[in-house]
Amino acid sequence: MRDYLTFLLRVWRVSFQGSWKFYAWMTGLSVLSLIGLNAWARQFVEGLQTTGMTNQVSWGAYIANFTFLVGVAAAAVLLVIPAYIYKKEFMHEVVLFGELMAIAVIVMCLLFVTVDLGHPDRFHHMIPPIGIFNFPGSILSWDVIVLNGYLLLNLHIAGYLLYCRYHQRKPTKTFYIPFVFLSIAWAVSIHTVTAFLYVGLAGRSYWHHPLVPSRFLASAFVAGPALMILTFQIIRRVTRYYIGDQPIFTLRMIMTVAMIINMFLLGCELFTEFYSPTEHAAAAHYLYFGLHGHRGLVPWIWTAIALDFIGLTLLITPLSRRIVWLNLACVACFIGIWTEKGMGLIIPGFVPSPLGQVVEYLPTLNETLVCLGIWAFGTLLYSWMLHVAIPIMNGSLRARPQLSPTEPETAPARF
Repeated sequence: MRDYLTFLLRVWRVSFQGSWKFYAWMTGLSVLSLIGLNAWARQFVEGLQTTGMTNQVSWGAYIANFTFLVGVAAAAVLLVIPAYIYKKEFMHEVVLFGELMAIAVIVMCLLFVTVDLGHPDRFHHMIPPIGIFNFPGSILSWDVIVLNGYLLLNLHIAGYLLYCRYHQRKPTKTFYIPFVFLSIAWAVSIHTVTAFLYVGLAGRSYWHHPLVPSRFLASAFVAGPALMILTFQIIRRVTRYYIGDQPIFTLRMIMTVAMIINMFLLGCELFTEFYSPTEHAAAAHYLYFGLHGHRGLVPWIWTAIALDFIGLTLLITPLSRRIVWLNLACVACFIGIWTEKGMGLIIPGFVPSPLGQVVEYLPTLNETLVCLGIWAFGTLLYSWMLHVAIPIMNGSLRARPQLSPTEPETAPARF
């Protein structure tokens, strides 16, 4: 226990040590997080009328970001599988960074759910032992279990590996390997269960489609690796921990396959909706071409598809073997998937309403500031975890060795 408390104390001290660039970065993210907190406080006082949501469109930017980020969190499994299933040793140098990213992203997911609640003081009803959980009948209760379970799994795996690296000892496999394999299945489940939240709403014909879970996973395995590729390059540029090209190009290969599958599934959906259109295709028609003069989402979805095609074209050509073009492909895919799974998935499910009303949605400034604050807080959390983890990973922060009986008590501490 004393060693563990010493470990936590040293981690706390390292958290506040860094260059002026580190302080400027963390200060900027803190300011954005506080701006978002202030915007949410205003929403808490005045209610959800500060958002662009209405009785007709009751889910907006908050749930759109939540849906997208669940996929990014699930994509951490794409580092675990090559490292632990296929024994790719070069992936072990980055798998911990994927676990830490999953932790930060799941926290962001929970925050987006919290700010979407009209009465956040009733959040305790989503905690199984305390509130009215409605388990197992409610799919939302399943989603709460898988999200929090995945968060705990990643906290345990990352924390245990860092603690062992701090003490320079080999991890005991029985303490973390079973949880690693459990996290693989759990990662798939968090995005699948989230998809079931929408698919299970039979009254919303736009979501009531068996391909939705498959597209969720395919798009997640594009956006997640895209973010990790960009992040790994930042890590190796601004820190003393070098990440080779092999993990980056392994993720590129996964991205390419996943993007091909995602675009194929998109084509299948478009064929189903428009080849033999029925009244259930009204939402898709509104999304892609507009409906009754309302075209609010048309620029969003066609921009997303264009970015997806640009990203896919770059990935399947030799251009993406160069880091510059690979980065461009990652940015295009990330923004395209975010737009497609956000404004292109959540909002059309409510337009038109079951009564045929076409009520368009656009996020308000206050709503946008809340989203910006949560993204900033997630980036702040991930930056802090990297700032602490990298010194442990490269050996500059490690436990002081115990003095042997033959050494004098005045022997200096060694690192």
